[in-house]
Amino acid sequence: MSDALSRLAARGEARLYPKGRLLIQEGDVGNTLFIILSGRLRAFSVNDDGSRRVTYGEYLPGEFLGEMSLDGGARSANVEAAEASWCVVVTRTTLERHIAECPEFAFELLSKVIRRARAATLSLRAVALNDVYGRVIWLLNSRASLQSDGTRVVGPITHQDMADALACTRPMVSRVMKELESGAYIETSAHRVTIRRALPVRF
Repeated sequence: MSDALSRLAARGEARLYPKGRLLIQEGDVGNTLFIILSGRLRAFSVNDDGSRRVTYGEYLPGEFLGEMSLDGGARSANVEAAEASWCVVVTRTTLERHIAECPEFAFELLSKVIRRARAATLSLRAVALNDVYGRVIWLLNSRASLQSDGTRVVGPITHQDMADALACTRPMVSRVMKELESGAYIETSAHRVTIRRALPVRF
């Protein structure tokens, strides 16, 4: 967490959100920013009857959410606690006061908005221009963290999480993951995926 964000967090109110609790409701008008201290948040949308769901991203400690509605517009997505999470809640008034006293945070806020817009563009491109196999490969590569032994690890993540992020069904994801495991490209354990070697563009 940057120094400017830490100082903003000190101005807000820390709250604990149990797993599954909605912090933000899509369509609501909001004027608060959420700074994650611990846990994990997930941004998503569902269709009208709740039968389909798309996940936009997951966010970890040191990140913040809710900046898209600080213009007074409606919330563009739901945000829930993917696990029990402590967050600092900051009002728009507090944020404006902080930016006036700490103008460098305006650039940090703008940079975050730009990075998220770029990530959304790349995600849409991956979904629109790839088959399910290509989408899974893109997701694994984009979320993998390099380990000291040279392997890369993704997770925690379930096949349903992947399906929600890739606009496809869980059985489709499961078939691709099974192929990758059979080829010894990946290993899965406790909702974590270990990438043992470079994933093939086509299988």
